[in-house]
Amino acid sequence: MPNDSTIALRPRFKPGFIAATPGANELLQGDMKLAAMLLARHLSGDSGDTCEEDKAINEDAIQHGHRVMSVYKLVGGEVLWIITERDRSVTTFLLPEEY
Repeated sequence: MPNDSTIALRPRFKPGFIAATPGANELLQGDMKLAAMLLARHLSGDSGDTCEEDKAINEDAIQHGHRVMSVYKLVGGEVLWIITERDRSVTTFLLPEEY
């Protein structure tokens, strides 16, 4: 049973192969707990710090098999993107400037 500090997120789509760009790797600095939490949020449909219009686009993408993109602002002010490709073959952690 989850306690108050545990968030149970259910994936709504498959991630495929999980990859990270060099900048995302450096930003995460091997923090697998943070990476896993952000990935869980992304796969559950929580697109993070996106506008309402982009949240609606992501919801449609999840339902109809299109590309899903999440944006997360980290504690230090850095921004991390997570993108799952339309065919669900790969999910990539990246920095905006690496797009």
